[in-house]
Amino acid sequence: MLELFSSGLMSVWLDMAGIHRSGLNSTQDSQEMVWPGNAGFVLAAAPEPQTASIVEEYLQELGKQNPIAQQGIWMQSGPVVLANNQGSIPLPAASLTKIATSLAALSTWDHSHQFETLVSATGPIKNGVLEGDLIITGNGDPLFIWQEGIALANSLNRLGVKKVAGKLVIRGRFAMNGNRDALRSGQMLMQTFNSRTWSRPMIFRYSRMAPGTPKPQLQIVGGVKLENPLMGPQQTKANLLLRHRSLTLTQLLKQMNIFSSNDMAEIIADSLGGAQVVRKLAANAAGVPLGEIQLINGSGLGVDNRISARATCGMLMALQRKLQPLGLTIGDFFPVSGRDRNGTMSRRQLPQATVIKTGTLRNVSALAGVMPTRDRGLVWFAIINRGNDVMGLRTKQDHLLQSLIQQWGSPTSPPLVVLPTPASIDYVKRIGASDRNQVFRRG
Repeated sequence: MLELFSSGLMSVWLDMAGIHRSGLNSTQDSQEMVWPGNAGFVLAAAPEPQTASIVEEYLQELGKQNPIAQQGIWMQSGPVVLANNQGSIPLPAASLTKIATSLAALSTWDHSHQFETLVSATGPIKNGVLEGDLIITGNGDPLFIWQEGIALANSLNRLGVKKVAGKLVIRGRFAMNGNRDALRSGQMLMQTFNSRTWSRPMIFRYSRMAPGTPKPQLQIVGGVKLENPLMGPQQTKANLLLRHRSLTLTQLLKQMNIFSSNDMAEIIADSLGGAQVVRKLAANAAGVPLGEIQLINGSGLGVDNRISARATCGMLMALQRKLQPLGLTIGDFFPVSGRDRNGTMSRRQLPQATVIKTGTLRNVSALAGVMPTRDRGLVWFAIINRGNDVMGLRTKQDHLLQSLIQQWGSPTSPPLVVLPTPASIDYVKRIGASDRNQVFRRG
């Protein structure tokens, strides 16, 4: 049942987390704890009775169909823990894994980092024909989609390239529309280059671009070739034509988390060095025990990705600490209730201005984030449920948060510290923007 932080449980909690007490005094109403490599944490001696009652009722309702031991809950306001059930136990976290991937990415690259895709040619451009191969060198752009390909083709048309006599050669880590099969991605790019070959999905994507965007016409005569990375440095001289820059890391992570894109998360994790690198970077940045983050990929697909509810909150709080000095908020990276209505926020009934990340597998429903309250300030929470009725579990999660906000009260106005900043709100309009294509050579 709900753990009430008795002295016995406290010792277990300390042993499992590797946390050391400092300055404990039995007459104090709180107890201070220091996480390895992190700031001091203060835990309440016991949860508020009404909070405990609400959470206990929630657990009892879950227990009618699912073992309570498989339900993870951790709620924290600043250093004060408000609720805990199996909070330190790594559980299948599904797409809460993307919180770890986001934190690892922001621990590696600047928030304004852009992934580059280079476009080169092995021959001259004469009378609209590139007499040689067109080479695409990818570098891990996780959101190179139809619109980006259309903008790239239009830039090549403006350079005077209407036809490529040779092949479209794919080098490096190039993925289009989230497809990590570089050859298939190259084939999609070739189709994107020539509007006469567009499919219905491509026509729809084009219709979402800025009015007046040209329809490119660029024919690749020789088809697509995937360069073998084992062949070593290429001997063919190539001249750089264009440098395509992705959206910023901030914009990419917002897109990834709003729609919980597994493809984007896997591409970013690959660029970081894989799941184990993500795991270590995230645990270190959050100052949480490494054992509470167990990953096999960067997206959350599969029950072998396990994270504790406590570590999930720790990672979210670490993100906030990283973002505040940059003038950014956690709402710049995750969906916000009342503002983002698409993707995973769709059909959720959550308190206003609650920032969330969801996670769903066949028998897993998870919800984590931060909820602004009147009496408790920012309440960080993670709920990880096991059970076959995923939709029912979601409904219960929403009801739990609504019950808690009734107890703690809603703030008079949402705090700016969680709301998205103006610069990040309209990032969708930047998808397919031609000004991210830098020209190096003209025909």
